[in-house]
Amino acid sequence: MTPIPLALLALLLCAPAHAQEDAATFFKGKTLRIVVGSGVGSGYDITARTLARHMGAHIPGNPTVIVQNQPGAGGAIMTNSLYATGPFDGTVIGAPFNGTPTMPLLSPQSARFDADKLSYIGSTNRETQVMYVWSTVPVQTLDDVKTTELVMGAQAPGSTQYDYPVLLDRLFGYKFKVITGYESTPKIHLALERGEVQGTIANWSTLKALNSNWLADNKIRLLAQWGLKKLPEIGNVPSILDFIKTDADRAAIKLVVARLEYGRPFFVPPGVPAARVEALRRAFDATVKDPAFLGEAAMARIDIDPLSGEEVQTLVEEVSKTPPDVVARVRDALENK
Repeated sequence: MTPIPLALLALLLCAPAHAQEDAATFFKGKTLRIVVGSGVGSGYDITARTLARHMGAHIPGNPTVIVQNQPGAGGAIMTNSLYATGPFDGTVIGAPFNGTPTMPLLSPQSARFDADKLSYIGSTNRETQVMYVWSTVPVQTLDDVKTTELVMGAQAPGSTQYDYPVLLDRLFGYKFKVITGYESTPKIHLALERGEVQGTIANWSTLKALNSNWLADNKIRLLAQWGLKKLPEIGNVPSILDFIKTDADRAAIKLVVARLEYGRPFFVPPGVPAARVEALRRAFDATVKDPAFLGEAAMARIDIDPLSGEEVQTLVEEVSKTPPDVVARVRDALENK
């Protein structure tokens, strides 16, 4: 075996250190933006702002991290923008809806990006979502919605608040009427209190963070939880999969529910140098273990169950391989008609 020249060996051993040094040199003195695809006060926004207050300390060079909001089209406006115009240097991170990685499959008319080409730096938690109605609404169970119309508030097509009830309506004969155009879950909650809408869907962690008093005071009624498995903390609330009877129907539901496994993803657009992606991923991993971050998240009732960037990347790639017939069935159901 030919021995490796000492100079080359030294270069190989020093490569990680050089990459770290290069990332530190680049990020030093910079301002890094996290752009949230929903409005101020939403669960995604609260999570991003909490992350931003701690992540800079873990990024090489310790840049300043700020949060901006670019709501609209279920996170597609923000993601389309970053994908097309960047910047592609690692100074901007997208915080999309969890449905964003499936948009190219299910809402190709809205998604002008390839979800596989985004570089994911991590997710703060897997999610379970709940479908709930105001306590005075004459709907006691999800089955009641097969005979009684239920008006649901939502942000936009592509969000679970829209996709989930529309899918139930068009594939399984439920009677949901979905009102879109709300910028954030807090605004939908105001509409619930005013009687403009009767129900909505949100992450369980978001509901607890925004309106835990509604749960304590029985102001809302939980109809179903959405996830690949039940969350014991929610109690005796049926899983959406309990209502689905055939394998074909389960495949359709699982396609739209899979997004919850990477609940709150963060990404950088394609073209960011690999060393900077690596630095941001490791900084994210360190932040979600930081006692100061975890303490603030607990105070804000934000659940933390993190996935690494590599884990999110793998999940997105797996979803992109869903059989075409399943994708076509779900996409057809979700198309505006």
